[in-house]
Amino acid sequence: MKKKIILCCLVASTILVQACTTVDPYTREEKTSSATKGAAIGAAVGAVLGIATSGDKKKRKERALAGAGIGALAGGGVGYYMDVQEAKLRQQLENTGVSVTRSGNNIILNMPGNITFAVDRSEVNPNFLETLNSVALVLKEYKSTMIEVAGHTDSTGSDVYNQRLSEQRALAVSNVLIADGVESVRIDSVGYGETRPIASNSSTTGRQQNRRVELTLLPYVE
Repeated sequence: MKKKIILCCLVASTILVQACTTVDPYTREEKTSSATKGAAIGAAVGAVLGIATSGDKKKRKERALAGAGIGALAGGGVGYYMDVQEAKLRQQLENTGVSVTRSGNNIILNMPGNITFAVDRSEVNPNFLETLNSVALVLKEYKSTMIEVAGHTDSTGSDVYNQRLSEQRALAVSNVLIADGVESVRIDSVGYGETRPIASNSSTTGRQQNRRVELTLLPYVE
């Protein structure tokens, strides 16, 4: 059977919405929100384009993964594999400000801009490096997990500027993970600019939510 990425977001959106749960990084309460649902859908669709594209790109990705010694998971064990990985990520990211969302067999880490980057800057905040180091520790243990790193901005500024900033921020986070030992072949870095808001840009609070980097973790299976 050809290797592929399982993307649970490809089921009907109503099923995906029911599957999304988030743990608030401050209260530790599990909840579901419309903003989180939108983030899960957006990030997973991006992963379809980046990681699981059919044809030559997919074949090149598979060859590169094989060359790096990264194997696919057996279908029956995928759920448990992602369950254990999710639990470790929740433990590592508790009280960091990063939320952990589960959507089927995908895991989405939402990293708010106010803790990851200074205003209009693309260098990762030094205080946030330890958090990324913790994420990398888990990702290095679970090598059959693919990662999409997606940058997002609010609507302040021009489309061109926001697109470039989102790409630079996604690449900066990716570079930290790679420097920490996560194989680059497992990572797709992409910027979405202001095109995928999870809140209204008409308020300060909404714009703050939209400035973020999301990591979507996907199991690589047979």
